[in-house]
Amino acid sequence: MLTASVLLLFTTLAGYTLLCAASPFGTCRKCQGLGSTVVLDRKGRPKRAKPCRRCKGRGKRLRVGHRLSNHSRTIHRAGTR
Repeated sequence: MLTASVLLLFTTLAGYTLLCAASPFGTCRKCQGLGSTVVLDRKGRPKRAKPCRRCKGRGKRLRVGHRLSNHSRTIHRAGTR
């Protein structure tokens, strides 16, 4: 049972690593990739609001795994100089 759990965890991590390598950017969870939230004016019509603060209006964010990879690469580079 333990080996099956470890194998499942390992395959999940390997799959996420491959996902981060193939597609380092994911859609923003706050604005769903629109770059800003949609708000309604007084008459009920949708209008574009301010740009999303989380993704700065781009609609894409760097994945957590890719951010960790970049950070570890920076630490390794600084330590080997």
